[in-house]
Amino acid sequence: MISKTAKESLTIQTQIVMPNDTNPMGNLFGGQLLLWMDLVASVSAKRHCGSITVTASVNNVSFNVPIERASILTLQAKVSRAFKTSMEIFIDVWVESYSGAKVKCNEAIYTFVAMDMNGKAIAVPELIPETEEEKSRYDGALRRKQLSLILAGKLNPSEATELRALFFKDE
Repeated sequence: MISKTAKESLTIQTQIVMPNDTNPMGNLFGGQLLLWMDLVASVSAKRHCGSITVTASVNNVSFNVPIERASILTLQAKVSRAFKTSMEIFIDVWVESYSGAKVKCNEAIYTFVAMDMNGKAIAVPELIPETEEEKSRYDGALRRKQLSLILAGKLNPSEATELRALFFKDE
């Protein structure tokens, strides 16, 4: 299987926040943003592995600032790390002001699994990070995965190679 770079999975989506996307305060519904993030992450995952992908988990979402009606949003998704059958996708969300300045307003981390036509998980290509940001996100992905598995009861903390120092004192 041929390795791929993160930039090969880059997916950019632009949305305008319409009145039906907002709550009574005139701000974007969090659920609508989650939908847009899931869609852009899904395309990014498919670009990386070339197969059907399904959302396995939403590992982190940060709603840092309210997003007002009529705002223009740009969602950027890239695979941050590929494991055996799963991929971590990092999504950055930018809001564009009336002056044209873009400000990062949200981010999220999703996990997708590659599937065959029978719904069986299949192997995904290795990811090669290139930029400093990609390398940082790549390195952090294993820690995030191990923490999620510990919290789900699927990994013993003593087996978490990247998190061992958090749970055990050196002997």
